[in-house]
Amino acid sequence: MDHVVKIKKGLDIQLQGIPSPRISEVPNSQLYAIIPDDFVGLTPKITVKPGDKVLAGTPIMHDKSHVDVTIVSPISGEITAIERGERRKVMKITIKPDSTQQSVEFGKLDLDSMNGDEVKALLLKSGTFAFIKQRPYDIVANPDTTPRDIFVTAFDSAPLAPDYSFVLKEEMQHFETGLKALSKLTPGKVYVGVSAKQPIEVKNGTAVIFDGPHPAGNVGVQINHIAPINKGETVWTMNALDLLFIGRLFDKSAVDFSRIIAVTGSEINTPHYVRSHVGASMLSVTHGLVKPAEYEQRYISGNVLTGTNAGANGYLGAVHSQVTVIPEGNNCNEFLGWASLNPHKYSMSHSYFSWLMGKKRQYAIDARVRGGERAIIMSDEYDRVFPMDIYPEYLIKAILAFDIDKMESLGIYEIAPEDFALCEFVDTSKLELQKIVRNGLDRLMKEMN
Repeated sequence: MDHVVKIKKGLDIQLQGIPSPRISEVPNSQLYAIIPDDFVGLTPKITVKPGDKVLAGTPIMHDKSHVDVTIVSPISGEITAIERGERRKVMKITIKPDSTQQSVEFGKLDLDSMNGDEVKALLLKSGTFAFIKQRPYDIVANPDTTPRDIFVTAFDSAPLAPDYSFVLKEEMQHFETGLKALSKLTPGKVYVGVSAKQPIEVKNGTAVIFDGPHPAGNVGVQINHIAPINKGETVWTMNALDLLFIGRLFDKSAVDFSRIIAVTGSEINTPHYVRSHVGASMLSVTHGLVKPAEYEQRYISGNVLTGTNAGANGYLGAVHSQVTVIPEGNNCNEFLGWASLNPHKYSMSHSYFSWLMGKKRQYAIDARVRGGERAIIMSDEYDRVFPMDIYPEYLIKAILAFDIDKMESLGIYEIAPEDFALCEFVDTSKLELQKIVRNGLDRLMKEMN
């Protein structure tokens, strides 16, 4: 029997717009975009220019620190623009697809006969290595290190998240091939976090079942309950839906960055799944699905807790398999504002009378913060939704003070910004906790290196 971990702390936010288990086709995107900020820790060096023709799998940038870590084109076509921001920072690279859609071929691959170095070299060359992250620091993995273990999360517990058992059902062979490839990259184990509510069978990894509310699906929570990280250790992490890219590479001998995307949220007419590609435009992914409205709507690449506000004219993030559309909320003018006792408002406490409606009621929540930033209130509100063996409030204070010794003793090496997303949601101080954690990790990485 697989080991079962019970998660008691956390919070499942019931929102309107749960995707139904069906998949539809949407129009091909007119443009695709690669956004370097999706690959945290990578400093991009662009290797193409506008007008260049590329195949799916052609390198378009690499990391300045590790030149063998490449980001490749998800489709074949022509580079149309390289947009830069302040200090010439690369914001995104847009690609116009062609009608042929050809991929770089990697020849016949025999995974069973390949050693770890050969597997790693192929992942680097194909651009699939960039989807592997490492702890500490929650950045693109350093190929020069050997991870103690590798952790794969095979479910997502965030609001309106896709059902991985449904998405993986038709691609279990690629999933298992990906696990087999990862097992060659570590002397330790490949742990796979599986949901008790969305069970999948795991053959080429060590399955650990998690039962409980969000953030049970966060790989950081899974690491903390399976094999915590000690100072000086490195582990690698992956999302199961990103692992499919590795599995397809070995099974097809070519890159395939297609995705099944959950289109969700209260502003979607019929929430369900669509087929698209990494970097597709929001307009193509949500084509014909968004409710007509006179008020502003927020298009989120990802979920409402950790996703990116992409905008209607934006693009799907490279690491996202979900799009959420909710009201912006900037047209609201209600009596007493956030202090109104409206029974239709959501609260994890009994601040509003909505708790009388039952826990399974679904809410249409907009993007308003509902309050202003203020000093940290030392209470147990973080602890009630934070299931890791860490004191979150003290760690946030240590990060703000940049007290390295306290940060290390309080578990900074185990966490990622997403682990504090629920804390940010319930925070009465309205602090941007995920941004604080990301800045703290970045500063610590520079200090330690």
